[in-house]
Amino acid sequence: MRARSDTMAPVKYQSLMLPLLIVAGGVTLAHAEASDTSPAPAAVPQPAVAPEAAAPAAAPAPTNVDSSDITEIVIQAPEPRYVAPTRRDQIGRIWAPVFINGKGPFRLVLDSGASRSGVTAKVAAALGIKPDDSHPVRLRAVTGSATVATIHVDSLQVGDLLVNDSRLPILADALGGADGILGNEGLADQRVYIDFRHDLIIISRSHGRPAAAGFMTVPFTLERGRLLVTDVQLGWVHAKAIIDTGGQITVANMALRDALIRRNSKEHFSVDQIEGVTNDIQDGEGRRAPPIRFGPIQIQSKRMTFADMRIFEYWKMTKEPSVLIGMDALGLLDTLIIDYRRHELMLRMRDDS
Repeated sequence: MRARSDTMAPVKYQSLMLPLLIVAGGVTLAHAEASDTSPAPAAVPQPAVAPEAAAPAAAPAPTNVDSSDITEIVIQAPEPRYVAPTRRDQIGRIWAPVFINGKGPFRLVLDSGASRSGVTAKVAAALGIKPDDSHPVRLRAVTGSATVATIHVDSLQVGDLLVNDSRLPILADALGGADGILGNEGLADQRVYIDFRHDLIIISRSHGRPAAAGFMTVPFTLERGRLLVTDVQLGWVHAKAIIDTGGQITVANMALRDALIRRNSKEHFSVDQIEGVTNDIQDGEGRRAPPIRFGPIQIQSKRMTFADMRIFEYWKMTKEPSVLIGMDALGLLDTLIIDYRRHELMLRMRDDS
């Protein structure tokens, strides 16, 4: 999904849900601003094993696709290959190199709010699979819903994550020009290691190890289709927060807005238009916001969009203050680890934070 202010063209918020599927992905807000001003790190070769990642388990070796079979995604230099941090002029990204039916890798946006994965028609063509209109699924996006065709794949693999016999929806557009969205199916016993400084993502089996020295931990629960939910505080208001690596910006519901403006109801706001993957558009309010506190972390959000989006209605989260924490905030970290087995976020701050 993307959001626009009243003077700009709509920005897409690329989120979707299926029956038994929830994807709360990609928000772009045209006027979103990160608090970090450090330059983006140059891409570096990916090491075989990261400090906090277990060695990958043996798996059938995927076969690379010939260059004539798939067009490589071009990321403008000096954009990192897989993991980009948030800067003042750029919202962070997390792409995972995913093999599908042994072919690839395809670059899929890691979306911790998605219960299943989805790909573009370009990926289906590269795999030689015709989209199947006889097995459609209903996508429930942030701002609306749509029925789309699917493809059946035998396997989807990245690191230790292997999902067999899966039906993937065909997405009209993927976040940031990527090949699709990598959801959280199969991640129940996995550990996702995201190193913004070294352009590195590793998905491996969790062995239940506690956080290493230098990391802070934040517990989370898995709710409503495996959403990562934790408790946060904005000023004097307590709220539920969904950790959304697929979302570009942080978006809150109107219940949180009402709680925050109770003492200053005349504060000026802008009109933000939020467009979802289904091309439905909703209006939201762009307002100043206090820092978001969760666990030992405080994120200076400065500003966020408030709207009772369709996704909040679907999750029945319109009555209590709730917020989607996106990559404008998460990308300010040095390292983010999501340990699904321990139900913990492990966070290491940047030196300049």
